[in-house]
Amino acid sequence: MVEIEIDGKKVEVPPGSMVMDAANKLGTYIPHFCYHKKLSIAANCRMCLVEVEKAPKPLPACATPVSAGMIVRSNSEKAVQAQKSVMEFLLINHPLDCPICDQGGECQLQDLAVGYGKSNSRYEEEKRVVPPKDAGPLISMQEMTRCIHCTRCVRFGQEVAGVMELGMLGRGEHAEITSFVGKTVDSEVSGNMIDLCPVGALTSKPFRYSARTWELSRRKSVSPHDSLGTNLIVQVKGGKVMRVLPLENDSINECWISDKDRFSYEALDNQSRLTKPMIKQGGQWAETDWQTALEYVAHGLRNIKHEHGADSIAAVATAHSTVEELHLLQKAIRGIGSENIDFRLRQSDFALDGQVTPWLGMPIAELSTVKRALVIGSFVRKDHPLVATRLRAAVKSGAKLSLVHASDDELLIPTANKIIAAPSDWLAALSGIVAAVAAAKGVAAPAGFESIEATDAAKAIAASLNTGDENLPGVVLLGNAAAHHPQASALHAAAQWIAEQTGAKFGYLTEAANTVGGYLVGAFAKNAVPVFSAPKKAYVLLNAEPELDCANPQQARAALDSAEMVVVMSAFQHGFEYADVLLPISPFSETSGTFVNCEGRAQSFNGTVKPLGDTRPAWKVLRVLGNLLGLSGFEYDTSEAIRDELFGKGVTDLSAKLNNTGKAALKSATFGTSGALERVTDVPIYFADAIARRSEPLLRTADANAPLVTLPSALAEKLGVQAGARVLVSQGSGSAILVAGIDARLPANTVRVASAHPLTATLGAMFGAITVEKAGEGV
Repeated sequence: MVEIEIDGKKVEVPPGSMVMDAANKLGTYIPHFCYHKKLSIAANCRMCLVEVEKAPKPLPACATPVSAGMIVRSNSEKAVQAQKSVMEFLLINHPLDCPICDQGGECQLQDLAVGYGKSNSRYEEEKRVVPPKDAGPLISMQEMTRCIHCTRCVRFGQEVAGVMELGMLGRGEHAEITSFVGKTVDSEVSGNMIDLCPVGALTSKPFRYSARTWELSRRKSVSPHDSLGTNLIVQVKGGKVMRVLPLENDSINECWISDKDRFSYEALDNQSRLTKPMIKQGGQWAETDWQTALEYVAHGLRNIKHEHGADSIAAVATAHSTVEELHLLQKAIRGIGSENIDFRLRQSDFALDGQVTPWLGMPIAELSTVKRALVIGSFVRKDHPLVATRLRAAVKSGAKLSLVHASDDELLIPTANKIIAAPSDWLAALSGIVAAVAAAKGVAAPAGFESIEATDAAKAIAASLNTGDENLPGVVLLGNAAAHHPQASALHAAAQWIAEQTGAKFGYLTEAANTVGGYLVGAFAKNAVPVFSAPKKAYVLLNAEPELDCANPQQARAALDSAEMVVVMSAFQHGFEYADVLLPISPFSETSGTFVNCEGRAQSFNGTVKPLGDTRPAWKVLRVLGNLLGLSGFEYDTSEAIRDELFGKGVTDLSAKLNNTGKAALKSATFGTSGALERVTDVPIYFADAIARRSEPLLRTADANAPLVTLPSALAEKLGVQAGARVLVSQGSGSAILVAGIDARLPANTVRVASAHPLTATLGAMFGAITVEKAGEGV
């Protein structure tokens, strides 16, 4: 450690630290613009000039390394005069926009100008003007004249997002930040540039001109989207969510949030909201009151139980529902006498039920420090944007990342090794790695693997994992696609063996905000099968849109159409074709509850605004429904009472209740030779859940474009299909006409078609056979 003195206070910091780091440790504030603790040093704003004893002139605190015995004065006359001079330069060309600038009230330049700026300017020449840019539907670059060239946005893109979408052109007063010609900013974490901008050059397009920061109430919340449990600040005005910002938590989301977390709030108060209970009578929908609607549901469920037995009733939910909601739903359905409940709507292999309670297997923060990683079956950048940023940071620090997947998407992370194979060959790919690990360790291959020939890629992956050095932490991770795979239990067994033999940790990048919570409260059947595989007479849907959220939308829709009663509990209007009752329930912003994230951390939150219209929190609706059905154990007054009954008061770390170690036998497989086409399926980032798929700003992004049918080059050539042509895709009993795309990196016998989108909801299972042909003229 190196000891230095700042403003008369001594502090010790590691060698190589900068003066700014030492000042931060002391709690001494040094004014700055370009410095950010998560970004590299640029030293181009010069606002942090400080006096260093024996130095001939002031030095930038952010770029001056500490040395033993250094004496620094951050507020001496010499330092303050230097800082004031820099501020005068910064304000020379800055426009007098404060009265109409969206950054007013939270602008670093505005704040520091009060302390370091003059009341008048000596500058009399014409001020420079920078033309506005179009960065897409999320970020406004209309007032780039305000830019002070701190380059935080540029560095964020390169270092955290992994893609340089903004850069600087020109020099001197002609310098300007711009996007590439004709390109918008499309990164899934791009909104963080808005937070990083210290002036009003980059602002939020959806929030623009809608409120002043001092008019907003700030309330803490938790993201309802991916499995990270990102901490949020929800800003409210007049009972409406106006903006969502990150709440810094280094152990979960650091100081970032994904664009899905940031902009999905636009769906919370738009025309798609369901605000009154509705009942279908004689084929016509009519609004009603809660008492009538709930009595109708209770009466209908009792009748169906009486006529067809309790087993004819089923409930499905998504893992975007809270712990409290899932617990009461399973309690009500089991109270009726049915075991038919599940929240894992995209899953198709349930062999590990009762053995495994999937979780990350390690703290989220450790992902940034792993030295070797194998990710299996994950569109990681889109499925888990902030996991991708941590893996990117790990690779920048020397980690080796390996990948087994069906598509070679641009992860924006340097990947050491990859096996790109059709989904049916994933087990064969892992079998090769198992054989290679056994050979590298000099141990006998597991039974059934003696004849497996490891490919060069499998050997390289085994070598990168099998370092034999305990100081190089490793991890093997199964992604969403691996969990949804028809052979998920076999993939798990192979991945578990690889992790155990190489000393790596083993875990799942779980799918949704409360996947882990759903397992903990038992919101699934004991002997689970795909939830719509055997049609039932009555369905209760909680936050679920089965035609978009299920492994097989055809099967789901057929089951719902044939049911006698379908109850839809949702914050949004949908299901009019097959539902009998629509019950408006609160989204995360209007209810209290708990999500358990992928590391097993329970995070509770309160509602940030009052429920819209006649909307009610789902846990309250289920409590009343339980009472109307005459069930015991539904006497809760608060959501906290439900949580405390489940986990104990004040308990947040639930990782001890989780387990990734399964007992499934290892199965070997070899690469298939059949030329049958099979489907590769991704869930588009902004269609993964009900809130995101209704946010208008997100639906205008490149990631929300209509899904393509992506063909490997050889198949496109064989069919005579060019990119942009219309193609007929058939699967099961349904078909869809979509636009073709061509990707030379796709495995030869695969076709990539997204699920969870209205245009592909007519197709069948997420995995399996699919046929493609050129669409006829006039189709």
